[in-house]
Amino acid sequence: MPFFTDQLNRKIELPFPPKRIISLVPSQTELLYDLGLRDEVVGITKFCIHPDEWFHTKTRIGGTKKIDFEKIKQLNPDLIIGNKEENEKGQIEQLMKDHKVWMSDIYTLKDALNMIVQVGTLVGKPQEAINLKLQIESQFNALNFKLSTLNSKLNVAYFIWRKPFMVAGGNTFINDMLIRCGFNNVFATTDSIRYPEVEEQQIAEIKPEVILLSSEPYPFKEQHIGELQSICPEAKIIIVDGELFSWYGSRLLQAPAYFEMIREMLE
Repeated sequence: MPFFTDQLNRKIELPFPPKRIISLVPSQTELLYDLGLRDEVVGITKFCIHPDEWFHTKTRIGGTKKIDFEKIKQLNPDLIIGNKEENEKGQIEQLMKDHKVWMSDIYTLKDALNMIVQVGTLVGKPQEAINLKLQIESQFNALNFKLSTLNSKLNVAYFIWRKPFMVAGGNTFINDMLIRCGFNNVFATTDSIRYPEVEEQQIAEIKPEVILLSSEPYPFKEQHIGELQSICPEAKIIIVDGELFSWYGSRLLQAPAYFEMIREMLE
């Protein structure tokens, strides 16, 4: 059996190509579908909502951070695909005792593109993965060219949670997407906390020009805009599609056009 190296630099010996795959991450589940896999994927999480047909037909093995080990054992996978941030470390370590687990570790677009190619190779779809990578790169390059005509970057705060308020900090995939969208993340400090809790006073003092309220993981709605507007009266506040800022699989194909639309709304 061949060896593969995951993004944690772990070497894993796998049957090739794997015939029974479980995905523990929504964005990577969608990627497997878009690479052309069908019956090979036998298990997904309850948060793997794309594609819709898999959400309604594949066996669900719990959530990204609350895995049903018995269901996984019954599915008898020859490959499990997870992610360092989205899955719980202790549960992954337990899975590794009995199963072949390949882990991604994503902080930037470059990491995501590398993951796509690596996963494509892992599941026997190398050319499909390379083609996908090239399409995503082309669209982000086009976005970069369009945004290069803007005079300045807008100072932004990207909210992922409420009660308590939590934002995307530095060293996160969301932060990399914000940069590529022509934003300056006001909470991208050198602090080691990647998703810090922030108080109302902090938000008011830092005075972001733009506040983006993500549709996930907290489902911000229009009624929450007023709450933040009272803290930052001069800020432009909009609800944004969290999947397009945080999913690092094939959904990246849709992100550049969406980012361009967001910037046009704010100009």
